Amino acid sequence: MARIDIASVGEYIREQRAAAQLSLRQLAQAADVSNPYLSQVERGLRKPSAEILAQIAKALKISAESLYVRAGILEPRLGDPSVTAALASDVTLTERQRQSLLEIYAAFQSENANHRGEDSGPALEGQAGTDSSVETRRSANRRKDK
Repeated sequence: MARIDIASVGEYIREQRAAAQLSLRQLAQAADVSNPYLSQVERGLRKPSAEILAQIAKALKISAESLYVRAGILEPRLGDPSVTAALASDVTLTERQRQSLLEIYAAFQSENANHRGEDSGPALEGQAGTDSSVETRRSANRRKDK
């Protein structure tokens, strides 16, 4: 797990608050935290919990994951940042749907990285060198079905 950089988290929250055109008081109220506490978080004086980060993310209408990564609670995801950003910010999806899609995307990225370590790339059925293994699996499946 990455080292927590409290100042970076606070600076990111402040940037997002400014982009959302919210005052400190408005964000504190929307996130259900006190003004002084939020001010201390933004200045890097307090380390917010994952729950507080989720409340702040919800109030800012950004993904909690982005705050968790900044706080060092989660590792950054593999893959194209534009894809993960698009999935994480799609307002037509629920938070649970966004999270599920991001997890599926990460699983595909991980699987592809593992395959690249074993050979030169993912093999497709019907490619040279794979016919015998495909036929072996088909035979095994036929025996199982009987």
